[in-house]
Amino acid sequence: MSGSDAAASPEERGRLDIHPTVLRKIVEHAADGTPGTLRHERRLAGVGVGQAGSTAKISDGPDGAVDVALELTLQYPAPVRRTVDAVRGRVGDELTRITGRRIRNLAVTVSGLRGPDDGSTGSGSRVQ
Repeated sequence: MSGSDAAASPEERGRLDIHPTVLRKIVEHAADGTPGTLRHERRLAGVGVGQAGSTAKISDGPDGAVDVALELTLQYPAPVRRTVDAVRGRVGDELTRITGRRIRNLAVTVSGLRGPDDGSTGSGSRVQ
């Protein structure tokens, strides 16, 4: 890099756009890495097709902030609110650390609760 390139102001160097798919994958990875979250069986037309973790939808908000709708499965029995709070913290920290973006709104839907041995799921509930 030449000396003039290094001295250019950020406005003169261009800008960085991060595709929403990348933001979604960062959010899902951070949520899946939080203790108390679980992967669940994916089914297509009633046939098991592997495991899946959390799913997220990302919407751009004002000033570079994002709105996130996150759906996940949690361990049972465990304190749901405490686990969701941990997910919120980890997702927000990772998104900011990696991309510099912040979360404006994070809506979490717990779509299932699964015990350590039974593989059962409970009904979903939304935690705001």
